[in-house]
Amino acid sequence: MADDVKAAQSIGPEAFINRELSWLAFARRVLAFVADPGTPLLERVKFAGIMGMLHDEFFMKRIGGIKRQVKAGLAKRSLDGRTPKEELMACRAEVLAQIAELAILVHGELRPALAAAGLPILDHSALSKKDVSQLSRVFERSILPILTPLAVDAEHPFPFISNLGLNLAVKVAMGRTERFVRIKVPANRGRWVPLPGGGFVPLEQVIAANLGRLLPEERVVGVWFFRVTRGAEGDESPERHEEESGAPGTPGSIIGQVTDELKARRFAGVVRVEVSPDMPKELRNWLTGQLGADAVDVYAPEHFIGLADLLTFRVVGHHELYDQPHIPVTHPRLTGPEKLEAEGFFAEIRRGDLLLHHPYQSFDTSVLRFLELAAADPKVLAIKLTIYRTSADSPIVRALADAARAGKQVAVLVEITARFDEAPNIAWGKLLEREGAHVAYGVEKLKTHVKLALVVREEEDGIRSYVHVGTGNYHTGTAKVYEDLGILSCEPELANDVAGVFNELTGSTPPRRFGRLTVAPAFMRDTFTGMIRREAEHAAAGRPSGIRAKMNQLQDPALIRELYAASRAGVPITLNIRGLCCLRPGVAGVSETIRVFSVLGRFLEHARVYCFVNGGAPEYYIGSADWMKRNLDHRVETVAPVSDPALQRELHAILGVYDADNASAWDLQPDGTYVLRTPADGEPRRFAQEMFVSLANKGGWADRDAQEGGETASV
Repeated sequence: MADDVKAAQSIGPEAFINRELSWLAFARRVLAFVADPGTPLLERVKFAGIMGMLHDEFFMKRIGGIKRQVKAGLAKRSLDGRTPKEELMACRAEVLAQIAELAILVHGELRPALAAAGLPILDHSALSKKDVSQLSRVFERSILPILTPLAVDAEHPFPFISNLGLNLAVKVAMGRTERFVRIKVPANRGRWVPLPGGGFVPLEQVIAANLGRLLPEERVVGVWFFRVTRGAEGDESPERHEEESGAPGTPGSIIGQVTDELKARRFAGVVRVEVSPDMPKELRNWLTGQLGADAVDVYAPEHFIGLADLLTFRVVGHHELYDQPHIPVTHPRLTGPEKLEAEGFFAEIRRGDLLLHHPYQSFDTSVLRFLELAAADPKVLAIKLTIYRTSADSPIVRALADAARAGKQVAVLVEITARFDEAPNIAWGKLLEREGAHVAYGVEKLKTHVKLALVVREEEDGIRSYVHVGTGNYHTGTAKVYEDLGILSCEPELANDVAGVFNELTGSTPPRRFGRLTVAPAFMRDTFTGMIRREAEHAAAGRPSGIRAKMNQLQDPALIRELYAASRAGVPITLNIRGLCCLRPGVAGVSETIRVFSVLGRFLEHARVYCFVNGGAPEYYIGSADWMKRNLDHRVETVAPVSDPALQRELHAILGVYDADNASAWDLQPDGTYVLRTPADGEPRRFAQEMFVSLANKGGWADRDAQEGGETASV
């Protein structure tokens, strides 16, 4: 084993996949949904919008950091041996390839199909005179009053261009004098303007066609569109770790620091400039210079600029063009009128732990009901919860506020550095403080990513604590579309550990080891490393061994090397990784026993599950952490063991459904490409998410009583 570890430490960059390119490979798998004629039409349109959103986030989060490294002259190579400049060029080439494919799909397939369905997205130039007249009235009534032309000349400097806003670049002339005018497309108007007779026209085209009403004294020489993307990290140094909060230690200073960062983000450097393909080169170069961007930052997509706005292309009716609606079912052990009351609900948890699988099983009738019943139950003394992301009108926050007003002890850890959710999280924290809750705003220099809830209840036999340990956020909206797992339990040692984590988070006490929970950053890396090495020792001794894991991303170099060492020792390893993966599977002498696949579907795979065979006594864990350096070293994370044999069997069965998927699973090849599985001739189609929907509608896995006495699942 020691030799395998030593050999793995010496493995060169050729054994790793570039993080950024792996992320773009995930985007390419999403692109396959846009191209799939078997996907309902309006779902394909939605996935095209998701592609736009993914590209926006990639440039804001990743390209900005690489550009800062290039600008600073840093030569440190990536895990796979690329310089920052080489990474930037490779990413640009892949993005250009993807937007070219998107353009062909949007204009060559989606728009014709929408027209055939009676929902065309039309160009203004193709409209009838009647439609042009009607849109002109719409423009004058609801668009013209909110437009603001900003000229650029000797007395008017180039205006600030906000992040992700769509703009018109207008050249106007009075006599022989030409000048530039920028008009921002208002974000509070729908991007797709409906026509009375059916169909839609892009808002920016409606504005461009009616500029004579906005600029009546000038002659419009030309109109083009452009959009700017700014880095998400403001003016931070490139050396700073991407996920560190860097916040001072007091709540007030954390809020101030985050507020300042939000302001800085508005004015962050430009990392991408999207322009109309027909924008003249001279104007394109001038615009790029005014924005402080480089020529390499310019993209001229043939599809709509701001493709993410296709996510707002929703129409009434036409149900046949969408996926069949999915209605989550109540967990079979939480059905019945007695479970609508606190006594019945908490009694069911006392009967034994429950494993929840969202969105197949309802979040609202399990986790939300758990918290709402606790807020109203006079026997409940305290409620503690972590908030990383939550919904805009959160019933969970309302329940916590009700509990605080009722005199219960309410403690909430609000992570206000959750990227792009900073402002709403600050607002939720202040609201809860006003209602009397104890609110903590994260941990110094660490992002708090744990998903924990604790309810303390006074019962006839004394005080008992109930907990929820989850893999997803306490967000009623995303719980309907994110696949996640959670456990409801009142197991005393687990509840004590959860209480201890909250005390550390709110009291800023030093981290300590717990009996059940494993917590990052203090202990999780060593714990996972030890379990991986233990599997290698089992394999070397001829005992049963194996690792199965489901996570969102795998990037941590040290853990990847540990997995390589375990593979050299003969440990079979199966990794279900939705997004990026820097491990290269199936390489002779390095990772021959490692298999990696990615499942994508209508729901976003989000659960983290870890299973170790452990010589025939399997151990299962669920929690908040991926195997990323940021999760293990720069975040507060928790994973909890699942020791109940019935729940272990459920997790074993869930992982088995993913393994058997032959319709939506993509196998990662040694060269870094992914290949979609397809059923063999005569083989039934097994689509994991469809199978989970069907299973939930039939009542889920066998109920707990039927499972009692069964053998513990093995890998």
